Amino acid sequence: MIKKLTVKAFWDSEANVWVAESDDVPGLITEANTMEKLIDKLHSLIPELLQENSILQEQDIQEIPFLLYSERMETLRCG
Repeated sequence: MIKKLTVKAFWDSEANVWVAESDDVPGLITEANTMEKLIDKLHSLIPELLQENSILQEQDIQEIPFLLYSERMETLRCG
């Protein structure tokens, strides 16, 4: 089994999308307008990129655990 991967997501308020990237998955950068859609994309992109970078062979894929850390800053006006 592969080690637990770390994926970081942040809200891009100018583009109105979540952006995800990871130092553990070379080439991973993707975006989606909801967190659920972003997670769906990660489920397909992570195995693909790990295979493309020869980190994982298709026959080795059973489970790929990953931690998704997200950050979103908001500003509100009072009064």
